[in-house]
Amino acid sequence: MKRLYVIIAFIGISYSTQLSAQTDYGVKGGLNFTFFKVLEGDFGANPETEIGYYGGAFVDFKIDNGFHIQPELLYIGISDFKFLNAPIYLKYDIDNSLHVLVGPSLNYFFDFFTNKFKVRADLSFAYDIIEKLDIHMKYTIGFEEISPNGLFLGLGYRF
Repeated sequence: MKRLYVIIAFIGISYSTQLSAQTDYGVKGGLNFTFFKVLEGDFGANPETEIGYYGGAFVDFKIDNGFHIQPELLYIGISDFKFLNAPIYLKYDIDNSLHVLVGPSLNYFFDFFTNKFKVRADLSFAYDIIEKLDIHMKYTIGFEEISPNGLFLGLGYRF
């Protein structure tokens, strides 16, 4: 019986070590340009476009043959407008340094909308400048009339 426990523990440790070897963690941040589609509302001096910032963390799970799953959690600020953005990307390695990411983006708006939860779609590209540092760009599409579209430009660092 003890031998069975030792074998199960060994397999579990081996599997978790292999899984952690295929997982990257990191942080990212940068500027975002938000484009509002609004029929009514007051978004400040320039109601068409606002410039803000974002920052957060990500986990990159390598699957197989250049495919990854990469969930992120980002805090976004645009003037007095704050929300959480949680994209869940399917990531594909075009080559060793260039990646394309697509997926849904779950958003929670803190203090602006009555419907505080919105789903959007993301398309992103990332280029590895060096092994641990990338530059990325993503475009987020809002599906609802008063859900903003956004262009994000920033840097990411993997630990």
